[in-house]
Amino acid sequence: MSNEDDILFKVENGIAFITLNRPAKMNAITAAMGGQIAAYAKQIDADDNIKVLVIDGAGDRAFSSGSDVNALDDLGTAWDGRNRADYDRDYIAPLLGLRKPAIAAIDGYCLGGGLEVAICCDIRIATRRSSFGAPEVQRGWHAGSGNTSILPRLIGYGNAAYWILTGDLYPAEEAHRVGFVQVLSEPEDLMQEVLRIATRLANNPPIAVQSAKNIIKQSQGTSIAQGLSWENDGYTLCMMTQDAREGMAAFAEKRTPKFTGK
Repeated sequence: MSNEDDILFKVENGIAFITLNRPAKMNAITAAMGGQIAAYAKQIDADDNIKVLVIDGAGDRAFSSGSDVNALDDLGTAWDGRNRADYDRDYIAPLLGLRKPAIAAIDGYCLGGGLEVAICCDIRIATRRSSFGAPEVQRGWHAGSGNTSILPRLIGYGNAAYWILTGDLYPAEEAHRVGFVQVLSEPEDLMQEVLRIATRLANNPPIAVQSAKNIIKQSQGTSIAQGLSWENDGYTLCMMTQDAREGMAAFAEKRTPKFTGK
């Protein structure tokens, strides 16, 4: 079971905010919360007024400690768990499928399923007191939504194997060193830094941003030749938009462009 207040949602200036709001439980995620996250992700993708998503965790102890172990039985049978996306319980697929850029604002523990939420984001900004890990193997299982398949693409096979097979915690500096975290921040400056970057993304032309994100993601699993082909197609599409013409005109006229997403 999950209280509706376990997930907070708001939109300000084209930026959507999803907050994991169980600070007393270190923002551990239940199946019901997963359904809420999935619904919000779909809403964000369908709303042209939303340009960027920011995901954070309430309190100062954890972004998320992962799935709520005490609520894992909510997944039902093994077959139900295997097909949880069909029951709108899987939040990873909708987050991974977002056309809009997503930023994880991480303060504190980022573990297990919480690490997988961060993996779904395009940019990760963390405080220096944060810790990262995939502890599932120490409990008798491994990740089911991205740690074993996506993390190696982000930080390399050896680093991912080290994290996953030990199940140990690693400090923010190590997460930054291996490229999982893009920006380190002091705790009191986290949201200011997140808003600075989110606003920068939101002010860019949305077609170009979404096309670039799509090609970056798709090209990770294919050849360079195929990636270049998709890149050229995306470039050609972008060059036919009103935003591209506005960008060129604004550059020539030495003014700030006004993008409309068309």
